[in-house]
Amino acid sequence: MKVLIVLTSHDELGNTGRKTGFWLEELAAPYYRFRDAGIDLVLASPKGGRPPLDPKSNEPANQTDETRRFEADPEAMNALAHTVRLDSVSTDDFDTVFYPGGHGPLWDLAEDATSIRLIEATLRAGKPLALVCHAPGVLRHAVNTDGTPLVQGRKVTGFTNSEEEGVQLTEVVPFLVEDELVRLGGHYSQGEDWAPYVLQDGLLITGQNPASSGPTADALIDLVAKITATDKPGA
Repeated sequence: MKVLIVLTSHDELGNTGRKTGFWLEELAAPYYRFRDAGIDLVLASPKGGRPPLDPKSNEPANQTDETRRFEADPEAMNALAHTVRLDSVSTDDFDTVFYPGGHGPLWDLAEDATSIRLIEATLRAGKPLALVCHAPGVLRHAVNTDGTPLVQGRKVTGFTNSEEEGVQLTEVVPFLVEDELVRLGGHYSQGEDWAPYVLQDGLLITGQNPASSGPTADALIDLVAKITATDKPGA
């Protein structure tokens, strides 16, 4: 099994003068779920190289055992420092794709034509796709083969309006993930703020917030395993 992890290259938090990027827990927790399961990983980003880390995600209050493990892991840090350019990868080379969140993806990946094509090609190839926290917002321009929004009629979740209000960025982000998924016709639902909540609808898996990142990866691993078992001769 081989997983492509797609990270943001955007580091400006709107017009605030503050920095953003990817959320460390949302990379670290899935990274070790995959690695500990013996799964091969490739990290990619629109610009390649080291993607920007949201500095708030590395503050003591937001650190976890997995984030500390990641930052002490030379192999993990080397992979992060040398992400491949997103336009150099193909869904043909991977069994599944995972998108961590952070606020950065709302600015670049949500509008990135390469990312949009990757999302559409992954699902059309019958391969699972998972996104967590703000990352479900990058589905906003992805469509089905008939041109309808990809999330239309699907069960989805993502960072809630109340969670965005809790971090006081409602007026800063280019759009609210919850509102956008609802606008596109998704069957949006949520759990408690900041608690794990994961939904699966066919090949699409979405997680609500940072605490959902590990469980989202677990759900993705299980789904790929089921698909692989079904595809085996005699299954």
